[in-house]
Parts: sequence; structure tokens; C-alpha cells
Amino acid sequence: MKLFYSPTSPYVRKVSVVAIELGLAEKIERVTKVVSPVARDELVAASNPLGKVPTFVTDDGQALYDSRVICEYLDTLGGNKLFPVSGAARWTALTRQSLGDGLLDAALLVRYEGFLRPEDKRWADWSQGQMTKVTASMVEIERQAASFGKGVDIGLISIGCALGYLDFRYADMKWRDTYKATAAWAADFNERSSMKTTVPAA
Repeated sequence: MKLFYSPTSPYVRKVSVVAIELGLAEKIERVTKVVSPVARDELVAASNPLGKVPTFVTDDGQALYDSRVICEYLDTLGGNKLFPVSGAARWTALTRQSLGDGLLDAALLVRYEGFLRPEDKRWADWSQGQMTKVTASMVEIERQAASFGKGVDIGLISIGCALGYLDFRYADMKWRDTYKATAAWAADFNERSSMKTTVPAA
């Protein structure tokens, strides 16, 4: 199995955490690729027409993308431990995955606006609109945090990686000062070896 990845991508981190939790990390070859909306890598694009990471290639040559699909595929190999099979637990985990990924989507768009777009073409209202989504997501995570418990599933991994991205790229938010229950949960969740070993380097 092969994973095209960027060390700073939060979606790649999500896949990496899942692989570690399932005991599959050592079976995956990692190919480092730095891509962006304005820097297409043709090797990645040969497997994924979107040209994005993470892109995953199975042992039989099937290309999988995006992180949601890759994570669910890995779960089938690792004993179906992270995606509840049915019932309320499944829908809760999948919705939390969407919450974490949605927070990431908005935060990344703001990052691209400020980092990639020429200064004279930046749109403050666009960035503010995306940050409103980040804040609303944090409010919802805080509302739910007391119910997260000590377990691990795809929803909690997604939220954990989203919070990690805020630490990495938005440290000045100091979100722990506002979202106390989330901070308490994250402090415990980040002690997992899968989270410790995947923290992106500055």
C-alpha cells in the first residue's frame, strides 16, 4: 500500500492516526509530496485527478481519495474498529467526522487566502466568513465535548486533528482559553501515541 502525503496536511494526519490506531502504519509506504491549489504534482495527479493529498493506492493498484474514503478502507483492513457499523453510534461518529473536516476546510481556506493569494487580491469578508464557520464549529465541539469520553472513533480522530491544525496554524486563537471542556478532552486525547507521533513540525 502507498500513501502520497504532505507532512503538514491535517487530512494526511487523520489518515496516519487511523493507520496507527489500527496497527497498519508499518504496512504503508509513504511518498512525500507537497501540493497546493496552485502547485499540481503530476505523480499524485496520475492516481487522483484532483491532485490532492492524501491519495492512497491499494496493493491491487486501486486509487482511493479523499481522507474519508481512505480511513474507511483502512478500517476494513484493521477489524472495523473506528467506524461503528450501524445505529446511532455510526451516525454520531460520521457527523463528528464532518464537523472536524468542516472546521478544517474553513481554516484551510483562510490559510490559502492569506498565504497563497496575492495581497492586493485578498478578500477580508471571505476570510471572516470562513472564520465564522471555525468559531461555530468550536462552539458545537464544546457543547459535545463532555460526551466524548475516553474512546476513539473516526469522529473523535477528525475533531482531534482539526484542533491540532488550529494549534499548528492558528496558535494566536488560544482556543483553550475559551473552550474549556474541549481543552480538557483534547489534553487527554493528545496523549494517545497515534496523536503524539503525528504532530506536524513547524
